[in-house]
Amino acid sequence: MTKPWLKNYPQNVAHEIDPHCYDSMLDLFHQSVVKYHQTTAFSNFDREISFNDVDCLSRDFAAYLQTQLHIKKGDRVALMCPNTLCFPIAMWGIIKVGGVQVNVNPMYTPRELQHQLNDAQVDTIIIFSSATKTLADIIDNTSVKNIITINLDDLVDKNLPSAAVDNRLSVTATFTDALVKGQDLALEEPTLSHGDLLFLQYTGGTTGLSKGAVLTHGNIIANIVQYQEFAKNCIEYGKETVITAIPMYHIFALTVNTLCYFLFGAKNILVTDPRNMPAFVEIWKNNKATVFTGVNTLFNGLLHTPGFSEVDFSALKLSVGGGAAVQQAVADKWQSVTGDPLLEGYGLSETSPILTLNFGGKNGYISGIGTPMPSTDISIRDDAGHILPQGESGELCAKGPQIMAGYWQNSDATKEVMTDDGYFKTGDIALLDEHGFFHIVDRKKDMILVSGFNVYPNEIEAEIAHMPGIMESACIGIPDEKTGEAVKVFAVKENSEITEQDVIDHCRKHLTRYKVPKSIVFIDQVPKSSVGKLLRRELR
Repeated sequence: MTKPWLKNYPQNVAHEIDPHCYDSMLDLFHQSVVKYHQTTAFSNFDREISFNDVDCLSRDFAAYLQTQLHIKKGDRVALMCPNTLCFPIAMWGIIKVGGVQVNVNPMYTPRELQHQLNDAQVDTIIIFSSATKTLADIIDNTSVKNIITINLDDLVDKNLPSAAVDNRLSVTATFTDALVKGQDLALEEPTLSHGDLLFLQYTGGTTGLSKGAVLTHGNIIANIVQYQEFAKNCIEYGKETVITAIPMYHIFALTVNTLCYFLFGAKNILVTDPRNMPAFVEIWKNNKATVFTGVNTLFNGLLHTPGFSEVDFSALKLSVGGGAAVQQAVADKWQSVTGDPLLEGYGLSETSPILTLNFGGKNGYISGIGTPMPSTDISIRDDAGHILPQGESGELCAKGPQIMAGYWQNSDATKEVMTDDGYFKTGDIALLDEHGFFHIVDRKKDMILVSGFNVYPNEIEAEIAHMPGIMESACIGIPDEKTGEAVKVFAVKENSEITEQDVIDHCRKHLTRYKVPKSIVFIDQVPKSSVGKLLRRELR
């Protein structure tokens, strides 16, 4: 099959990559540490640690895991922690003993946590102190034996407020105690290869119980090298400063911010609480970022926070949105305020995650999710699995070395998402335009059927984003006697004088009749995931 998107690649970017340039993630780690020894690797609450610090601290932590807790190659270790210095130390420690990191959202409910711990068969968890109550509620129903607790002020030499550890738990060690004990213990690093498991990355579970995407060393290395090749004209090794506000337990920040930019020798500024927008803006003012990744709601929130427009953006050269659709209105405002275009990328937990990224082409920038990474093939297919011609909408299916090995101990679910010819079915409706750029239309499951016509919430939300006085909106389908389903919009307004009719009138001007919302509800805030994705299911 021809790949019409390849004409959009920069001339010096290869169409294929060699993922075998590193034997394992441990090999990649040691090469980076040697190269950037004394360079700052991570910063949090103004405390900086070097690549050498990361090496020494993670070695000590690994020695504790291996010697005291007897963690061995292939054992699953849960990490339930926000963006703090402890996250990368714990992560590299787990990797150094050959463990499989199970990334856990600290905001999980007891039910969600219990399912994930049991599904992954976890007996050791490294957990943020404020999440210990959740663990205490369900620990008797899990196989967890070892608990290592992390406090907000660990490693930052500041007296920051931390939640008390739930007294129902029998804690094995604090994170800092484990580091101290590990200093005097030996470590024997295992031999790791591309086929060994690295992460269990659990999907959001929007259609039922979450499933663990099995990501190997080979999957993640491939995706890092793919991004390295595709973005090569935007990388200055040892000189980048990346702001990481998306949680590192999320696959986007995990691969791109935490791992790719570690390889590039970047200074990584960790934002523990991006919801505190005024403090977040101060981080921007105090650091000249070269790279920033986020989700649409995060970009939008910054743009609506006083003081953000006064930041010095002269060093910023790469802004990438992912995790959800980037709205054109937000992208336009981002460029006008920062001077930097907001590029859209696309991927999923199951794809390590990057499938596509939009750097534009020879004829300039065209909105959308852009072009596939090197060594990645994408086809658009109908419900019967037939490949559709260029320009038609269908399910985006992908193939490449970054595609997961399958769902953890769930062969039936794995079969459901793989085609007979080895492509992963993403569940997203997309099309390939005449210029060779891909565009996401919407999630298959979020589509609204109005009088037999397909209506995609993304399009309606993007149009309402252009309306002055509306901060953000979310759109769902509701039952309707005449049309089967009708469009209902939940909106957050900044201008109190805006009425439901104003929003409907705006949509009538710009949308086909059957796409116009039938009802508008004004709310204080749209429910979002910890990453910032709109949670339409909660509105339903």
